[in-house]
Amino acid sequence: MTADPRLIVPLDLPTVDEARDMVERLGDAVSFYKIGLELLASDGMTLARELKTSGKSIFLDWKLHDIGATVERSARVLAQSGCDLLTVHAEPQVMKAAVQARGASSLKILAVTVLTSLTDADLIEMGYAFGARDLVERRVRQALECGVDGIVSSPHEAALAREIATAAGRPDFLIVTPGVRPFWAAKNDQARAATPEAALRAGASHLVCGRPITAANDPREAALKVAAEMAGV
Repeated sequence: MTADPRLIVPLDLPTVDEARDMVERLGDAVSFYKIGLELLASDGMTLARELKTSGKSIFLDWKLHDIGATVERSARVLAQSGCDLLTVHAEPQVMKAAVQARGASSLKILAVTVLTSLTDADLIEMGYAFGARDLVERRVRQALECGVDGIVSSPHEAALAREIATAAGRPDFLIVTPGVRPFWAAKNDQARAATPEAALRAGASHLVCGRPITAANDPREAALKVAAEMAGV
């Protein structure tokens, strides 16, 4: 088995040195890494550039969320980083600003729909008039209208998102699903999880799988097990 480019492993570790060690342990089993807010606070861009230089793909999961002008300035800087994916919140003003800033660069913009830790009850408590599925549907349609390259949603909404994107003439639309948990792993804090095979069959283009891999005694072996589950889809 070799690395499956659809598998993204998050480097949710406190320091860049610990992240480098994890990359070393994973070796050729992983080709795509996510750098989130934890490493952003610990010189994550330095690591991102190092990994890009070594031939890895990089997902900057920074969930930009601010007024349009601020998002545009930030995304314009990140568009020059050579990284592959960047997340922003799925609000029209934010999405339009990021798309404008991306310009002709190769950076792809992903809109975060509903966090995979949230349930319908959580959304009601937060003041939303929609459950998770209805809110994801609304945000997928808005994302397509704003011209982003894809969305982030739980595997439970991947089929819906794929159906909407296909109907809109966007078969290339990326659907990145966190909350992926192999049958042999605990769900942890993921409220809307699914196995790798189920997520791909539902329409996901990329899977984010973290703790089942990075918390394993042998992360490389765990990554290869996940890749094996993906191989038949």
